[in-house]
Amino acid sequence: MHALEKDIAKYSGKYDAGYEPIRRARFERERTLGLISTNVALSAMAGDWKNVTNKAWEASCMEVYAAMVDCMDQGIGRIVLELRRQNQFDNTVIFFLQDNGGCAELMGRTARSDKLPADLKPFGPDTLQPQIWPPMQTRDGRWVRTGEGVMPGPPDTYVAYGKNWANVSNTPFREYKHWVHEGGISTPLIVSWPTGIPANRQNRLEPQPGHLIDLMATCADLAQATYPSERNGENIKPMQGVSLVPAFTGKLLARTKPIFWEHEGNRAVRDGEWKLVSKENQPWELYDVSQDRSETKDLASKYPDRVKTLAAAWDDWASRANVLPLGAWHGRAK
Repeated sequence: MHALEKDIAKYSGKYDAGYEPIRRARFERERTLGLISTNVALSAMAGDWKNVTNKAWEASCMEVYAAMVDCMDQGIGRIVLELRRQNQFDNTVIFFLQDNGGCAELMGRTARSDKLPADLKPFGPDTLQPQIWPPMQTRDGRWVRTGEGVMPGPPDTYVAYGKNWANVSNTPFREYKHWVHEGGISTPLIVSWPTGIPANRQNRLEPQPGHLIDLMATCADLAQATYPSERNGENIKPMQGVSLVPAFTGKLLARTKPIFWEHEGNRAVRDGEWKLVSKENQPWELYDVSQDRSETKDLASKYPDRVKTLAAAWDDWASRANVLPLGAWHGRAK
């Protein structure tokens, strides 16, 4: 995590209370804003602040994470201001989303065991990092520092904020980036288009689920373009998503098929209010997300026929979407 000192300073002390009170406050605010319904439960907390030995360092990790988001937001603001200056903002469609939930990976949270090379030199303008995760050195020739006590933020550090803060980021959901439970895949999509979205729909919440595949369908719809079936003599797989444009005016999406996911062996399918999900090499779990969005009550044993139907739909999709064989991401099929 890297951020500017001026942005980090804004969040000094903000997370000193630890995981639980911050997570609880987020949960209550989500309910107040209507982001989640009142029947959604708060999933289990991952960490216990009482057991954290270096609280200053742990809090600083979240401070830097917040500062990165702040800096990104400032950058988006500059883009918006420039569009306004050019009188293009009102008729520009902006989609803002992220690719996954909070990341529980522990990269950089332990000290490096390798020794400092004696011949570190700055990289040339076209030199690539020989080691990406974690990088061995900065581009200007400094050793990259990791481990507890190394305050994140400066360019010569490589520190992740860890599972416990990711659990806070994912409030109220289970799991994290990499898995396809809601904590791994549920992220907001914010759409701005002043000219095209009716005034009474602006700043409104839309509960219909969407998927990344819907962005292409939406853009093709807005451009009144026909998605090609072939290019340079090669067949192109049909577009899979549906246009989100009807949701701009409060109408139902024309979705007639379930939504599917697979990432590193983790898989899921959502059909209406039902979601079937599993971790890699684990049994299917079934949830009614209209009643249990945080996936705390597995209904697979209660509705075996629904599990069978949704699993068959996932298998069919995986076969035609080049997902199989599962386990290939390891370099070997399982």
